[in-house]
Amino acid sequence: MANSHHYTPPKVWTWTKPNGGAFASTNRPIAGPTHEKELPVGRHPLQLYSQGTPNGVKVTIMLEELLALGHTGAEYDAWLIKIGDGDQFGSGLVSVNPNSKIPVLLDRSGPTPIRVFESGSILLYLAEKFDALLPKDVAARTETLNWLFWQMGSAPYLGGGLGHFYGYAPTKIEYAIDRFAMEVKRQLDVLDRRLAESEYLAGSDYTIADIATFPWYGGLVKGWLYGAAEFLSVQDYKNVQRWADAILARPAVRRGRMVNRMSGVPSEQLRERHDASDFDTRTQDKLEGAQS
Repeated sequence: MANSHHYTPPKVWTWTKPNGGAFASTNRPIAGPTHEKELPVGRHPLQLYSQGTPNGVKVTIMLEELLALGHTGAEYDAWLIKIGDGDQFGSGLVSVNPNSKIPVLLDRSGPTPIRVFESGSILLYLAEKFDALLPKDVAARTETLNWLFWQMGSAPYLGGGLGHFYGYAPTKIEYAIDRFAMEVKRQLDVLDRRLAESEYLAGSDYTIADIATFPWYGGLVKGWLYGAAEFLSVQDYKNVQRWADAILARPAVRRGRMVNRMSGVPSEQLRERHDASDFDTRTQDKLEGAQS
């Protein structure tokens, strides 16, 4: 990789070689499928194609919260899309999300399937479909959406910015790391100040704003993202820590964090979820035990 201090951009950029780093094999400057692969379909109305990244976890937490509230129509099949292997570029996935990203939801409950992509859109769709976790009052609803879209706009600085340059880039570039560390700490301060005056992001009620934000910023302060907790002094954000602990104590959140997960403790990985009983019978430790 060229030394960033001596790099002069060409007049016209062309893609001549992979850029290195953890995801170099799946990065490319064009859209569309790379191979033919149809998506599997299970028996439930909702079909989720995802992986246990922060954006994926938003949706599995949402679905588990809806089921906990008694919305039986929120039963779902969660199929694992291995983004490191390029599964997101299969023709079936591209047909439901032209942007080739996870998570993707396909709602087959009506006469015509409805595709929903972008995690914020999925949360909003499910909240409206089931009339849950999104206030009806105009002011409270607007505050919820304020924070939902704050998260959608802010997290790329955390993931694609700090996460890439601090955690994944093949070369450590001081300017880039400093730039994104500064912004992420500013974001944490925004959250900390808000949570000093409010139990949850939109007020006294737990909403889709919290579900969207927790896997990113809750995960960051709990030490799950990029090994950056000490680097960012996350212990200083006391209100974010309090909020993250409260959300993590929710049983639906703990279940949602397990679905489509591929790393960590095997007993906390449910790589595919097709029935509520799978949490007891099909976690990775049990599957590996059955094969041995």
